[in-house]
Amino acid sequence: MKQVDVVIVGGGIAGASLAAEVAPHASVAILEMESQPGYHATGRSAAFWSETYGGPAIQPLTTASGEPLESGGFLQPLGAIQIGKAEHRERLDKFLGDFAASGIALEEIDPRDHIPGLREDWVLGVREPTCAYIDVAGLHAACLGAARKAGAEVLTRAELQSARRVDGGWEVETGAGPLRARILVNAAGAWADHVATRCGVAPIGITPYQRTLVQLRTDPGAPEDLPHVASLDASFYFKPEPGGRIWLSPHDETQVEPGDVAPEELDVAIAIDRFEHVVDWRVAAVERKWAGLRSFAPDRKPVYGFAPQEPAYFWCAGQGGFGIQTAPAAARVAAALLLGIAPHASVAGIDPAMYRPERFSV
Repeated sequence: MKQVDVVIVGGGIAGASLAAEVAPHASVAILEMESQPGYHATGRSAAFWSETYGGPAIQPLTTASGEPLESGGFLQPLGAIQIGKAEHRERLDKFLGDFAASGIALEEIDPRDHIPGLREDWVLGVREPTCAYIDVAGLHAACLGAARKAGAEVLTRAELQSARRVDGGWEVETGAGPLRARILVNAAGAWADHVATRCGVAPIGITPYQRTLVQLRTDPGAPEDLPHVASLDASFYFKPEPGGRIWLSPHDETQVEPGDVAPEELDVAIAIDRFEHVVDWRVAAVERKWAGLRSFAPDRKPVYGFAPQEPAYFWCAGQGGFGIQTAPAAARVAAALLLGIAPHASVAGIDPAMYRPERFSV
């Protein structure tokens, strides 16, 4: 029977980035239930790096991820503008107040000066010039590559079927055969609570949600220098794609069972209707539509740390829609907790207490 120090359940960005940090210090196996890692959430993301996305509790992880993402060549300039109508003034003020002490470069603007064709009632705007595209596929591949180079093994079609405590470790049954591990890491994304149950560990309420995305061809086409545009009331966002296309989302979060999700026609129609109330561009064609998964803990903060009642079971879950933009820093925080070592200098100032699973203990 194969034996490793750490088995990580889930080969998406959470499991891959954590494996890249842990594998230089311990033997690691990643269990991926699909034929390729990152199929359900990571591979369907329209990811961007925005220090304000996710709110103040997420910002330290995002900011600390900026340098490794930049130096790794995974970021491309984009810029972002949050827009609103006059009735959204209170939301704008709260947004600015939440990040007033963060050091993030934010500028209040008239968005009509920056977004061609913006309808006249969108009068409020906040510009975040540092927002950037993330090369998601490149980042994910680099994490898996680094993990493999350090000796980690990635097992595909290896869904965790059950796990039980044996001799101070875990005996794990998978679709690729059994193995033993000293520590079991739950980085299973939308399946995190299901994995916990199969391990005999109490779930903590990780809930999966569906997010819809469509690719539009518009007339006129989207300008190449268009920033990422999002509403202050979280009802839509869109960003430019090559060839004058737009990636658009109605910012939906529909609670679903974990699985291979597909977009609903109603959600696509809602997205287009909202878009047409923002700009005067004509939607010439819907070229593509898809849906992905995101999963949140009850307080919408990620969960990193050993289960309070099971010291060999480690949570790395609940990354919501910000798992990719926070991946480098989150993996460093989680690796330090898992290995019991000093954290990397880039995350030494981040207090992991706000992310520990103990906060859900009764």
